Amino acid sequence: MKRQPTLVYYITAHGYGHGVRSCDILRALRQRHPELAVRVVSDLPVDFLRSRLDLPLEAYRAGSFDVGMVQRDSIRVDVAATWEAVRQWLGRRRALVEQERVFLREARAGAVVCDIPSLPLEAAKAEGLPALAVGNFSWDWIYEEFLADDAGWREPINAFQHGYRQADLLLRLPFSEPMQVFPRRVDLPLVATHGSNRRAEMAAAYHLDAGKTWVLLSFTTLDWDEAALQAVAGVRDYVFLTVKPLAWDAVNICPVDRHRFSFSDVIASADLVVSKPGYGILSECAVNEKPLIYAERTHFREYPILEAALKEHLRAVHIPAEELYRGHLAPFLEAGAVAAPPRVALETGGDVRAADLLAGFVTGCVPG
Repeated sequence: MKRQPTLVYYITAHGYGHGVRSCDILRALRQRHPELAVRVVSDLPVDFLRSRLDLPLEAYRAGSFDVGMVQRDSIRVDVAATWEAVRQWLGRRRALVEQERVFLREARAGAVVCDIPSLPLEAAKAEGLPALAVGNFSWDWIYEEFLADDAGWREPINAFQHGYRQADLLLRLPFSEPMQVFPRRVDLPLVATHGSNRRAEMAAAYHLDAGKTWVLLSFTTLDWDEAALQAVAGVRDYVFLTVKPLAWDAVNICPVDRHRFSFSDVIASADLVVSKPGYGILSECAVNEKPLIYAERTHFREYPILEAALKEHLRAVHIPAEELYRGHLAPFLEAGAVAAPPRVALETGGDVRAADLLAGFVTGCVPG
C-alpha cells in the first residue's frame, strides 16, 4: 500500500497556548483523518505535548525556529534579552532553512503547518510543498512596536514578513490582529477543549476539600516570594491548584499531575482561574465557562486585543500585577465569583474546520 505523505506541524515554544491549540487541531485531524501521518516539531516539552496529543514518541522532534519574547516569568518580558536572541536567530536563519529542507525531504512531507514560526514556511516553498500558518498574531507585528526605540528591529521584521508571505493560507484564529502580511486568510471559529468536571476524583487523589472554592493558578512560572506565599496561605476557604512543574511548598496550594488530570479537566473542575491573558487560557475559560482573574502584560502588543476579547466573551476581573506578585488575591477572587456573564458567546469548532482544511492540503483535495 502506498504510504500517505506526512503533515509536518511546527509549533513555537514561546508559550503553551500555541501548543494547546495546535494539539487540539491535530487531535481533530487524527480523529477525522486517521490515515494521515503527522510529525510535530517544537521546543515545547514533549511531556506537555504528549499529555494533550496521543502520538508515538518518534512523531515528535525538537526544534526551534523563532524567538518569540524572552520572558522573566509568565507576566514580565525582557525586551533587551529578546533583541539579543533575535540577533542570533538572524545569523542562523539561512542555515535553518536549508536544514529544514533536508528534513522535509527525509520525512516525505506532504504539507507544512506553522504556529507561527516563519522559517519552515520558507523551507516548504523551496521544496514545492503547501505551506500553511495558524495563529492570531505574527512575530513581525509583535516586533513592530519596538521600531520607535530601535530601528535595528527592521531587519528581523523584514525577515519574518518574507517568510510569512510564502504561506499559501493562514488559518486565522479569534482574538486576532489583522495579519495582513499573509496573502490569503480564512477565519476559524474558536479552537478550544471542553474539559470534564473531575472534582470528586481530584479531591480524593490529593486529599482536597471539595466544599471550598477551587482556584487554578494558570502560570508556567510565577515569582512569589515568602511574603506572597504567606499572604496566599492566609486566604481561607480557598484551595489553590497549579499544574506541574509549577509548585510551591504551601499547605493550601496543590500541584496537579497533567498526566493524571488533563489541563482542560483541571479548568472544568475549578471554580476560578487566575492567569495572564493568552489565547489558550482565554479559549479554555470561555468553553468551560470559568471566570478569569487576569493580570496585565507589559511589552507585548497582543495584550490589548486579548483584554478586549475577554471583557466581551468571558466573566473577567482584572488584578493589577503588583497585587498578584504580593499574593493579595482575596478581593479579586471575591469579585470573580460574582462577575457579570459574557456579553457575546463564541462560536466553537475551529479545530474540526482546521483539520479538514489541513487534510485537503496534504492529499491535494483542498476544499473550496
